[in-house]
Amino acid sequence: MRAIYSRWPVSLAAAMMTALLSAPGALAQSPPANAPTSETTNGSFLLTVVLRHDQSKTLSEINEGLKQNGYFEKFPPEGIEVVSWYIVMGLGQVVTLRVPAERLREVNRAIEETAWGGYRTEFYPTYDYKAIAQQERKSTR
Repeated sequence: MRAIYSRWPVSLAAAMMTALLSAPGALAQSPPANAPTSETTNGSFLLTVVLRHDQSKTLSEINEGLKQNGYFEKFPPEGIEVVSWYIVMGLGQVVTLRVPAERLREVNRAIEETAWGGYRTEFYPTYDYKAIAQQERKSTR
């Protein structure tokens, strides 16, 4: 069962990418002319960080390790905007940060130095598509 579970995120990601790339216009996702502009055009980008709990440890053990590593003081680094931070039951935490491009390494190091051991980590550069999707829906109605 473990082998199937470990391949599940990769299979899901592959299926999602296939679906996205086969959709009409998927390769050209430029916003409509009258769509609101993104706030991330100033050299920053959104970074979604998935912190998967190490389920071989109790929450107390995870938190103790994080505390010893300085996680609560170092993540996210000072001045990095937290856009959202969710607890996902059975998974862990999903944090979206707005990161100036020149500070990406600093965010990565904060995770490497403090979160490893308590969490398995995944990083996804993202962008806010909500305004564009809403505009597309309006224009098709």
